[in-house]
Amino acid sequence: MLLIFIVTMAATVLVQLYLRNTYARWQAAPTVSGLTGAQTARAILDANGLTDVSIEEVPGQLTDHYDPSHRVVRLSAVNHRGASVAAHAVAAHEVGHAIQHAHAYAPLRFRTALVPAANIGSRFAPWIIVLGAMLGAMGMIQLGIVLFGLAVLFQVVTLPVEYDASRRAGAELARLGLATSGEVAGTKQVLNAAALTYVAAAAASVMYLLYYLSMFLGSRD
Repeated sequence: MLLIFIVTMAATVLVQLYLRNTYARWQAAPTVSGLTGAQTARAILDANGLTDVSIEEVPGQLTDHYDPSHRVVRLSAVNHRGASVAAHAVAAHEVGHAIQHAHAYAPLRFRTALVPAANIGSRFAPWIIVLGAMLGAMGMIQLGIVLFGLAVLFQVVTLPVEYDASRRAGAELARLGLATSGEVAGTKQVLNAAALTYVAAAAASVMYLLYYLSMFLGSRD
């Protein structure tokens, strides 16, 4: 278990480095169209009849996301204003989530429903489990494991949601002529690297869950 845990953590760090390097490489590659990420996002949204979805710039790096509750695509400054392949990739990906939302994509709806429980699980479950172990309270440990399990489920459900959004992004960029074939290939590299971070996060969460389960089962002996 310890060896698997170490390997998983090392893989997570390596994946993050790979994402940063891939993103930096394509951030330095300007697009032929010269469109900014915001303009690209707007073009895809309008082409899909999503004129009521707005676009906002947010501070931070890689803070890009789609907010389904307010129907807003939020892009970090570098992707909102930038006209690089990386900016196009991220902008199109977030719009992919808006398209999922408009089509009532089932995995996205399920993930959205899991958000409150997943937030509680990721924040408080480890403390509940540790406190339960210190007090010898099996009920607390069980509660913590269930809550953390919901957080893990959220991570797992995220995988098909993110993959589908990336697939939609590449398809829309090509369909609307917003990117050359080479730029679409670069977009896929950026989004595939980003997808690996979700895989690594899910794997790490599963490892933690297995650890908590082993701790619970061991405490029963």
